[in-house]
Amino acid sequence: SEMVKSFLKRTRETMSSFVVNNVAGESGRKLPQYIAGLAASGGALAAGTFLGWTSPAEIPLVQKQEYGFPISTEDFSWIGSMANLGAALMCFPIGILMKMIGRKWAMLTMVLPLLLGWLLIIFANNVAMLMVGRFFLGIGGGAFCIAAPTYTAEIAQSSIRGTLGTFFQLLVTIGILFVYGVGAAVNVQVLSIICGVIPLVFGLIFFFMPESPHYFIEKNREDDASKSLKWLRGNRYDERAEIEELKAEDAKIREDKITFVQGFKQRATIRALIISLGLMFFQQLSGINAVIFYTTTIFDDANTGLEATAATIIVGVIQVVATLLATFIVDKAGRRILLMISDFFMAVSTILLAVYFQLKEDDASQVANLGWLPVLAVCLFIAMFSIGFGPIPWLMVGELFANNVKAYVSPLAGVFNWLLAFLVTKVFTNLRDALGIAGVFWLFSGLSLLGTVFVFFIVPETKGITLAEIQRMLSGEKVRRSSGHSNPAMEDDEKPETR
Repeated sequence: SEMVKSFLKRTRETMSSFVVNNVAGESGRKLPQYIAGLAASGGALAAGTFLGWTSPAEIPLVQKQEYGFPISTEDFSWIGSMANLGAALMCFPIGILMKMIGRKWAMLTMVLPLLLGWLLIIFANNVAMLMVGRFFLGIGGGAFCIAAPTYTAEIAQSSIRGTLGTFFQLLVTIGILFVYGVGAAVNVQVLSIICGVIPLVFGLIFFFMPESPHYFIEKNREDDASKSLKWLRGNRYDERAEIEELKAEDAKIREDKITFVQGFKQRATIRALIISLGLMFFQQLSGINAVIFYTTTIFDDANTGLEATAATIIVGVIQVVATLLATFIVDKAGRRILLMISDFFMAVSTILLAVYFQLKEDDASQVANLGWLPVLAVCLFIAMFSIGFGPIPWLMVGELFANNVKAYVSPLAGVFNWLLAFLVTKVFTNLRDALGIAGVFWLFSGLSLLGTVFVFFIVPETKGITLAEIQRMLSGEKVRRSSGHSNPAMEDDEKPETR
């Protein structure tokens, strides 16, 4: 490991000699930040594998009894949704862990539940083992959904914070695609073994990454914070100004140290909470789970002649490509506009699906030649989800809360998200029986239109401003931004509260 370390150090030094410090407030190298951000998001890859696993596993386990014991559809819906409960459960403990042992070690610890979960699934000989395995996967994967965005928001300079923040969702979608692809080729047990290796690889790589400088400052370890910043910004970077800024921020947080209840009395926190919970709500109720759940059926109905596995792989590819696109434009276009485009076009897609299924219910011959319509709608939906409402809510949870309330509140947003995912996944079949499939899609489209309005009036633009400025903005001060974007959701602040 010493060899590896010195090699890494040498490559870093040679790389840093290529980069002359640029002035303009944001000097420092970006490459190491990308490396650390990607390494942290390796946890998201592991999360993606457990999210995607149910898709290729359902038919072999339920219909073909590949594991040699019977699993009913109802059993499997519990196996699928147990992971959401595990993830919801972990949201608060991971916040406490990150404060105690640091962001890095909290993330490395999560390799254990992931391994345990996959082992239980690999060697399962009854439904209970599968359910408990999925529960442990949820614990590990859910923790990453909070720890990784926090870590990346803390290590990144503000000009690339959005890009690093979207890495997380990008690796989730790559994880899902990976499982779809591998699952098409091998049986469930082999697939699960391959998935179990991923957390191990993550642990080995992330072990060499630096701890977040924020954590070191919280713990009064200034030298360590300096080392960490030197690692992240290159050896020629003068980190003193940034250290002072972090210390000032930390001192402010210490003197503002507040209890759980007091936190909720601060205006900035209440607004950040409304924004985050709103984004999580509209993310889960856009119908993303229903659309993914139904992809195979929709492609079958469309008589595209594609195998079900091919259909899911196509969806996986669209997800990856669109999320990749979001990575490139989130710091340029801004969060608000991407969220609005995303939600509006998701509404359009679900309206198309609703109309299609409505016509199909009335008279199937009407849609005989319209098979391409639902396929197009699904592709549009997935692309639009991935460019805005997929990555950005998680990214913004990392940005919106002041450090003194982050530990209480980020987890709340997480719990809310996972419980909604659990409900939507579990209740979806009942909804479908009550409203009909067309009715469900009408419901989703209404909610997405509502979400578009919510973003327009409530969600602020956070691109290109520091985390401290975001706090000032949320408490109602005017903030000068480097680019001339106005912030409609924040401008009515000088007037007395009307909404």
